[in-house]
Amino acid sequence: MNKIFYLFSLLFSLTISSQDFQGQAFYKTQTAMDFGSWGDRMSAEQKKSMKERMKPFLEPVYILTFDKTKSIYQQEERLDAPGSGGGRGWGRMWASAGGPVFKDISTKKSLQSTEFMGKKFLISNDPNKIKWVMEKETKMIGNYLCFKATAQVKKPKTMTSVWRQSEKESKETKVNENNKESSDDNSDKKVEELDEVIVKADVETITAWYTPQIPVSHGPAQYGGLPGLILELTTDKTVMLCTKVVMNPEKRIQISEPTKGEFVSRSEFENIVEVKTKEMREMWRGGRSKSMRKN
Repeated sequence: MNKIFYLFSLLFSLTISSQDFQGQAFYKTQTAMDFGSWGDRMSAEQKKSMKERMKPFLEPVYILTFDKTKSIYQQEERLDAPGSGGGRGWGRMWASAGGPVFKDISTKKSLQSTEFMGKKFLISNDPNKIKWVMEKETKMIGNYLCFKATAQVKKPKTMTSVWRQSEKESKETKVNENNKESSDDNSDKKVEELDEVIVKADVETITAWYTPQIPVSHGPAQYGGLPGLILELTTDKTVMLCTKVVMNPEKRIQISEPTKGEFVSRSEFENIVEVKTKEMREMWRGGRSKSMRKN
């Protein structure tokens, strides 16, 4: 960093300390579409068509509105294209999209407002669970010099991930039943290897690029806690990239804490998702079995 960068950061810090400022960061997100076992029964053309239909849900634009201590991260309002309404529910399932995320740094509060199975929830996130490791790498994002930070976090449970895990467990059960003649030693070894794979699969590395030029501890979704605004964040399947920052927009937006919905912790909500998704899968399998017997 040169003297100009230090001076710019200092001036910006003095500005936000002395003014009732507000900023907005616009993030383009991209989520990889995982077809799972359904993909085995789809042609390349069908997959391409499905990706095109789901694109609005897999590549939405989010806006992070923030001041010195508070922020709200929510999807940009848009008009759906004619005929796209049928894919809304499935699109949100594939993209694992939730509702607005509110954060208050001063009180260490992080709440996400979302709806699942027709019921509203207020999900409490624990910002202290993210243990950032500060790296030496830097890069430019637009006009901002950014520093790299990484963290190991538990993968979130979504309808898609729970459904896929249930399928995997069913297949493993069948394989184990077919391999009952294997020796006990080999079986123990396989169990140990499987446990190790499950532990590794349960954790993901997230990478953030933050800029001290905007010295606020905010970021997209539930992420934050770094000495600068996060302009890019990457998880296993999603990339959130800031494409525009607007400081002190003409129209100020009220940053309000959400109040509607049942209050639950992140782990409690994921347990609800897991139970309901497995129930839905069993109903689907039961209906499919009946249909196959009739035919």
